[in-house]
Amino acid sequence: MNSIIKRCAWCGDDPIYQAYHDHEWGVPCHDDDKLFAMLCLEGVQAGLSWITVLKKRKAYYEAFDGFDAVKIAQYDSRKVDELMNNEGIIRHRLKIEAIISNAKAYLKIKQNQSFNDYVWGIVANHQSQTPLINHPKDINDIPTQTQASQALSKQLKKDGFKFVGPTICYAYMQACGMVDDHVIDCTYKRK
Repeated sequence: MNSIIKRCAWCGDDPIYQAYHDHEWGVPCHDDDKLFAMLCLEGVQAGLSWITVLKKRKAYYEAFDGFDAVKIAQYDSRKVDELMNNEGIIRHRLKIEAIISNAKAYLKIKQNQSFNDYVWGIVANHQSQTPLINHPKDINDIPTQTQASQALSKQLKKDGFKFVGPTICYAYMQACGMVDDHVIDCTYKRK
């Protein structure tokens, strides 16, 4: 007997989007480097659709040395110019420079604590590092930002991160599984 898979409407029928929805979105991530990479990618997404970034994600990993923060923090103006000519990524100078700035801020945070503890510690349920489980009936019930994303944005900005407004931070929280916003009839909803 085949079971019918129900997904959140936002992922549509694009296989890349569906794979992301099914295997990444809302799944708790506690790996510092993955959390850093996702924060950078969410910042790149500002003003664009997430599918645009997903389709370019591999190129971003290649262009940005696998999101190795130590290497990225050393990028100079020549490297920025090289990235501006890379057709595989979104060629937006401020977003490229934000990734470099974010690498430096990330490394500074890591001098005192894991990035996992830092970001998860700002959102609710942080002591157990368990996700907030919401119960939206449909995508219209999913907020674009919350008090937790506003707090995360405020702290990230204070610590030198860029392209981390509260809406980007909420998308980041969803992407990294800090919050589960799968609609209630979605096959991938946490019970």
